[in-house]
Amino acid sequence: MAERQYIHVSVENRVATLTIDHPPANAFNTQVMTELGDAFDEVTANDEVKVIIVTGAGQLFVAGADINEIAELKDKPEEAMAFIRQGQQTFLKIERSEKPVIAALNGRFALGGGLELAMACHIRIAEDGLRLGQPEINLGLIPGWGGTQRLSRIVGKGRALEMILTGDAVTAQEAYRMGLVNKVVPTGAVIKEAKGLARKLVTTKSKLPMAATIRAVNTGLEQDLEDALETEAQQFVSLAGSEDTEEGLKAFLEKRKPKFKDR
Repeated sequence: MAERQYIHVSVENRVATLTIDHPPANAFNTQVMTELGDAFDEVTANDEVKVIIVTGAGQLFVAGADINEIAELKDKPEEAMAFIRQGQQTFLKIERSEKPVIAALNGRFALGGGLELAMACHIRIAEDGLRLGQPEINLGLIPGWGGTQRLSRIVGKGRALEMILTGDAVTAQEAYRMGLVNKVVPTGAVIKEAKGLARKLVTTKSKLPMAATIRAVNTGLEQDLEDALETEAQQFVSLAGSEDTEEGLKAFLEKRKPKFKDR
């Protein structure tokens, strides 16, 4: 694995953990974002990796983008666009991954770009005490790495506009109630919970239907219902004849646990 300054990668039992470590706030600048994209490419290409966890080092997930770097973009529209495009493309890469991606939201804050990263992940687990928000309006800005789009898709137009227009953060429990996070766990337990979920996916599910599910959901959200149903049907049919589908059906009829081989 490549050596990186701000993104640490570990692989254990087919689970890759990407840890963002950019003190003091794990803020995103161009280098951190570049390293995150490169690290994600690395674990995506690794056939030994079946599930990916993204988390932050220390007491923060990600507090947002590097304000100093943003300030330098004043009157530099081309550089500002490149900065935004880099983040958008990196998060799209994560969202479109056919390997499940779990955000382990640790510490006190997942704000701005941190929440945008979390929303690009497929499943979000948060520590109790965490606060989540899109505070860009307090800087005279708006979210630029997908916040205006993913937040409204996840929590609905009204709640998304309220959060973005006020810049107010919500607690982990509030985020759970509105569907922004999947689960809230005690402080200090989020990595254990994320690894437990990852282990369940690795050991009891085939990678083929997991990938097909992610493709169907991601594509279908951008389609009308009739086209989305066609996408679902195509993904369903794509699994027919696979060894794992045959094994799953056979195991069910024989009243035993399936032994999937990811093929």
